[in-house]
Amino acid sequence: MLTTGVDIVEISRIGDMVERWGQRFLDRVYTPGEQAFSRGRIPQLAARFAAKEAVMKALGTGIRGVGWREVEVIRRRGRPPEVALHGRAISRATGMGVSQVAISLSHSRDYAIASVVMSIDENSHH
Repeated sequence: MLTTGVDIVEISRIGDMVERWGQRFLDRVYTPGEQAFSRGRIPQLAARFAAKEAVMKALGTGIRGVGWREVEVIRRRGRPPEVALHGRAISRATGMGVSQVAISLSHSRDYAIASVVMSIDENSHH
């Protein structure tokens, strides 16, 4: 079985948030690793914001059930992006029987989009 989530974000909206709230916004939403990777580049931050929302949709929690920093996009050189789950996000995924998470990120000049697919092992449902 599969569960999916997709999210699209206006890059300018993330730029506005960074401009208005600065480090407070960055620390609330992004892990230290995500901040280091993005180095303040707004399209990269926007793609990660979309990724977090897409993962939350696939988990069926929305932003109420899972914290922003509990969904982390990890990027290793020469590899596609990967998702690491922490805290409530990993509890939720384990409870659903999620065995694999695949994510794809993209952005144009104005928009960033993320698509996530999770495979669920139906035998491990709790």
